[in-house]
Amino acid sequence: MTEAARPAVKRILVTGGTGLVGRAIEKVVADGEGRLDEEWIFVSSRDADLTNAVETKVLFEKHKPTHVIHLAAMVGGLFKNIRYNLDFWRRNIHINDNVLHSAYEMGVQKVVSCLSTCIFPDKTTYPINESMVSISVPTPSPGEVPALLNSWLSCPQIHNGPPHSSNFGYSYAKRMIDIQNRAYFEQHGCRFTAVIPTNVFGPHDNFNIEDGHVLPGLIHKVYLAKQSGSALTIWGTGNPRRQFIYSLDLARLFLWVLREYDEVEPIILSVGEEDEVSIREAAEAIVEAMDFRGELVFDTSKADGQFKKTASNAKLRHYLPGFQFTPFRQAVKETCTWFSTNYTNARK
Repeated sequence: MTEAARPAVKRILVTGGTGLVGRAIEKVVADGEGRLDEEWIFVSSRDADLTNAVETKVLFEKHKPTHVIHLAAMVGGLFKNIRYNLDFWRRNIHINDNVLHSAYEMGVQKVVSCLSTCIFPDKTTYPINESMVSISVPTPSPGEVPALLNSWLSCPQIHNGPPHSSNFGYSYAKRMIDIQNRAYFEQHGCRFTAVIPTNVFGPHDNFNIEDGHVLPGLIHKVYLAKQSGSALTIWGTGNPRRQFIYSLDLARLFLWVLREYDEVEPIILSVGEEDEVSIREAAEAIVEAMDFRGELVFDTSKADGQFKKTASNAKLRHYLPGFQFTPFRQAVKETCTWFSTNYTNARK
């Protein structure tokens, strides 16, 4: 093949590339999902401080990406969010603005950012779906945008109520990515979009009991309780319900969104409503996976957080009706095995 006939190489920059989802994407690409016309670049906070506009611009100028998967964020579990709502707002607003503006300035062809179901109002109807973010319309050409943008802004369902008070700083910062994506498209024709995953877990998660998310925190608690022979204490009632998505499944879906999904409107990436489980059921799956035989105690003096955030994956199923999710208990087992094997070096 002559040089002129070679397909143009896509240079895909992944921010937050050493985190939970970034590591999952890296593994999926390495295990055969990558393509010959793709060059993957995984960066972390060691490569640049994305809250700094100058450092972010220098990073983009160095790597000259054609595509970006934007995962970098200040993240944490329920209790960290409660303590540091202002920090979550400020750091994430700076990160998102710097990444998207650098992408625009460098002429990046496509950006896929990562939102969260926590962006939706606390008091809402279920299941959550994409129509609550905006009116569902095909992605228009830039010349058609002004009239459609007026329609979007006249029906801002996402702003019909505040997010849950426990993590409002993080939630509002994530909401603004959708606003920026639409504004960059309206003003500059940029193909910036976002995905909305439900609760992600898997290898390379943050297993910190105080600051991590619920499932990796529970895995760490079960590990320690088993080692010490003590009871397992779970914060809250165990009643709240969540849809958990395995990081390797989410990684495969990210690749599809990057390559095939052409809408500016976000898309929810989630297991089905029927796969929603309670925190108690999640704990029981971990107990089984780690062969813990001690007592389970629920500390009801601790906050439960939002009771449910049930999301519909109907839009995803419309595009990918045959996508197979890893069964929850299998994914939990694999994650527990990874954590036990890598306990010394795991984030905790």
